[in-house]
Amino acid sequence: MTLLRDHDLARAFDHASDTYDRLTALNPGYRADLQRSARRLLPSGDGAGLHVLDLGCGTGASTEALLRVAPRARITAVDASAGMLRQALAKPWPRNVRFRHLSAERAARAGEGPYDAVFAAYLFRNVADPDGVLGTVRSLLRPGGRLAVHEYSLSGSALHRALWTAVCRAVVVPAGTLTGDGALYRHLWRSVLDFDTAPEFTARLTGAGFTGARALPVAGWQTGITHTFLARRAAVAERGAAAGGAGGGGGGTAADGAAAAGGTEGAATAGGAR
Repeated sequence: MTLLRDHDLARAFDHASDTYDRLTALNPGYRADLQRSARRLLPSGDGAGLHVLDLGCGTGASTEALLRVAPRARITAVDASAGMLRQALAKPWPRNVRFRHLSAERAARAGEGPYDAVFAAYLFRNVADPDGVLGTVRSLLRPGGRLAVHEYSLSGSALHRALWTAVCRAVVVPAGTLTGDGALYRHLWRSVLDFDTAPEFTARLTGAGFTGARALPVAGWQTGITHTFLARRAAVAERGAAAGGAGGGGGGTAADGAAAAGGTEGAATAGGAR
């Protein structure tokens, strides 16, 4: 099947946003895995002084995971689906959370960088140009800033590929068909099969200029199917002049934090009393 991309994918998420939000709310493992990845990204502490980009925030499950790990971090959360953002904004949020309606490709338009950390959950297999988005993310991070990608990315084992297909055929696609969102859930199935394996995405991060790229598994039946990818922008900015030239390149400082990203055009600041 042809995968959904860009506006078609955003519209599919718009249509599915209500049932998607309810299904993820009923799945404690889904939220626990997100929180584990957020904890792998962010340093210990309450997050005070950190600015984090939640890239592809959906209905806010990833944003909630970040807040549980770093409740005082400033979080900018972006997503390309207006419907998913409406679900997120219907929930109570503290004042340090801000939602923007932006695609990952346009995350820089939020105008709120640089970020100490970027968190991207279930995003990269859905973008048409992952290398371009990685370049955007790298440009938005402070020197030393960290990236965590929480994603369905198969290990490369035939067993894990077969397990994913079996789960999708038995549970995921039928559930999507019942809710009227069959195309989106077929996309979910096929997009995982077509996406980078964990070693391939780790290499993609290195090729995009990140350092220390590595993949960590999640627990349970998704071991070998879902991974947390961690990487960092180099702590020292690249030199702008060749050796022997008159000019000098700038140096950067190490950033304590890590990050998350996303977005959609328009902005909304969450108030705590809603």
